[in-house]
Amino acid sequence: MAGRRKPMSEINMVPFIDIMMVMLVAFMVSSPMFTQGVHVELPKTDSKPVEIPPGEEPLIVAIKPDGSYYLSLESTGDKSLSLEDLADKVSRIKKAKPSTLVLVQGDKEALYGSVVRAMAALQKVGVDDVGLITEPGELN
Repeated sequence: MAGRRKPMSEINMVPFIDIMMVMLVAFMVSSPMFTQGVHVELPKTDSKPVEIPPGEEPLIVAIKPDGSYYLSLESTGDKSLSLEDLADKVSRIKKAKPSTLVLVQGDKEALYGSVVRAMAALQKVGVDDVGLITEPGELN
């Protein structure tokens, strides 16, 4: 019985693991290409940058010159949101992950009132730590 073989019921997992590793690398390389956003012209300032912890993805509320609101989520894409929907979505995300940083990216041509309404709506749903995104450079 020295020449006894193993039963064939065992599955060789090595090829499966190799394929999964290749797919993981492919997704890691392509994931930065999936980042979406709405293009806005930011005002320039000479303020110091906000530190974003490594591995954390901030939630960005974009405001276009016409006063329309957008959220940096794949589910919303380039679709504008009402102020109530925007506040509701941000509130749910902050409840699920309280450490999420919320940033407002207002176009330099957006009305001040649109930015203030967004910040007030966020504050009303419990988001007290809101940052403003600007372009580095001289004030204009």
